[in-house]
Amino acid sequence: MAVEVDVRGLSCPLPVVKTKKAIDESSNGEIIVLVDSQVSKQNVTRLAENKGYSVNVESVGDEFRLKLKKGE
Repeated sequence: MAVEVDVRGLSCPLPVVKTKKAIDESSNGEIIVLVDSQVSKQNVTRLAENKGYSVNVESVGDEFRLKLKKGE
C-alpha cells in the first residue's frame, strides 16, 4: 500500500521536507504526493529523482498527483 503525503497549501520548503520524511520512513517504495503548485511539483520531483525514485505526474485540475516509485 502506498504512503500518501498531502502537501497542498504548504509553501516551500515544507513539501520537500515532508516528502523527504516519507521517503526516509517508507519501506515499500511507493509514495503518492499531492501538491498544488508548479514549484512544489518541480522540487518534489527533483528530490525523488535524486533519491532514486521514478516520478509519474498526473494533473488533477489545478493540482498534481505525483506517484513516486523506488527504482529496482
